[in-house]
Amino acid sequence: MYACTVSKRADGELELEVLHILWGSQQPLHIGEVQELLESNLAYTSVATVLARLTTKELVQRKPFGRSYVYEPAISHDDWYSGKMMALLHETSNHRMLLAGFVSKLSSKDRLALQSLLSEEKEA
Repeated sequence: MYACTVSKRADGELELEVLHILWGSQQPLHIGEVQELLESNLAYTSVATVLARLTTKELVQRKPFGRSYVYEPAISHDDWYSGKMMALLHETSNHRMLLAGFVSKLSSKDRLALQSLLSEEKEA
């Protein structure tokens, strides 16, 4: 019996790595360019599959460029993370407890920023 030492990525980890590459780029990228910037040695077709999945999820835009395509983020880094925060909120039935736990862990600077944002929302 052989021991398997292949490490498997957590769900969404590769997609997030690809998004970080696209967010860090000043211009849309070809699949091969994304492949070169990834930390792992993924096959071209695997990178294409990840980009296709991200396009389907409307997180990435695919645009024609010559005889191929280039890819760029469809949402900002901040919008992606706020969506993740909302997904966590929807995973619990006790929103108050989750929010209280979150706020209790904020620095005083972040609490002030949150209070300011909530005040602005109230006034709007």
